[in-house]
Amino acid sequence: MQSFINRNRVLLLHLSFWGVYISFSFYQMSMFTQRSENPDWQKALTFFSIQIIFNILLAYLNYFILLPRWLERKQLGRYFLEFLIPFALVTILRLHLLRYLMDGYTYQYHFLYSSAFTIQLVLVTLFIVVFVGMLRFAVDWFEFEARTKAIENEKLFAELNFLKAQINPHFLFNTLNNLYYLAYTQSPNTMEVIEKLSQMMRYMIYDTNAARVPLSKEITYMENYISLEKLRLNNEVPITFTVCGNTAGILIVPLIFITFLENAFKHGVSNNNPQAWVKINVELQDKTCTYTVANSKIKGSNPVAGEKSGIGLQNVKRRLDLSYPDAYRLEVTDTPDQYAVELKLILT
Repeated sequence: MQSFINRNRVLLLHLSFWGVYISFSFYQMSMFTQRSENPDWQKALTFFSIQIIFNILLAYLNYFILLPRWLERKQLGRYFLEFLIPFALVTILRLHLLRYLMDGYTYQYHFLYSSAFTIQLVLVTLFIVVFVGMLRFAVDWFEFEARTKAIENEKLFAELNFLKAQINPHFLFNTLNNLYYLAYTQSPNTMEVIEKLSQMMRYMIYDTNAARVPLSKEITYMENYISLEKLRLNNEVPITFTVCGNTAGILIVPLIFITFLENAFKHGVSNNNPQAWVKINVELQDKTCTYTVANSKIKGSNPVAGEKSGIGLQNVKRRLDLSYPDAYRLEVTDTPDQYAVELKLILT
């Protein structure tokens, strides 16, 4: 229903105006005939029908022909001249037609020949023509708004694609470093890492082209990433990953969580310190998704320092601004012992 209204809002504006005007005219007609001892409904209907027909004629002559010419040429004097000549001719024709059809020029209806009636007819017609003409500007405003919104959406889509494309090289750089380390140490887990990397690349290349992906797929992607890190660390660092709540049917912007996860491993367990740890939690409650990543702080490592890390964090903040405007909250807790990020998303 809402989409139908949006598609036909200009037509509905016109129909609404004429519906109100015609209803008011027939109300006037009924009041006029009720005050008469012998009401002539046929003449009353003729009178108001002529009024409505000529008002529609002048309104849309101005709407479809004269106003577009003025908007194109921007010549106000010429517009008034082109408008006043047909307006005067049509008004004179309407007055004579009313007098002829109503009483055959017998002056039975004296008000038809009065100056007051002529002035009233001119003013009412001018009001209707001006009001319908204003709808022309409303149409132009609707079209301008639609074009502006389309351009803005295209710009946002292009920027989102650009920002998302930046994630892939960053991820590949980190993962290839891990793979190089495993190959260098001749780890038996090298083949398993290659297989998981293949699964992750398949997700990144094919699934993340959509604006939203199932949260379950995003979690699987994160699980594969964590598995790669565990293999690299030989399971010597305690890593916990918990998911609370039902993820079925929940959609999310792809690759929005990975930057925080990468930074936790990069800065929290960079030297394989036995005191290092990483905790990841995804919690769903109603329409809110809370994502928390916390890691230990290793001496000599800054959680947010480094050029690569800084680019990644700026990237994800910009993506959040574009994809979840006024629908997210990002909090960072930095203490001497740990670094934690909490991201709350309002999902729709």
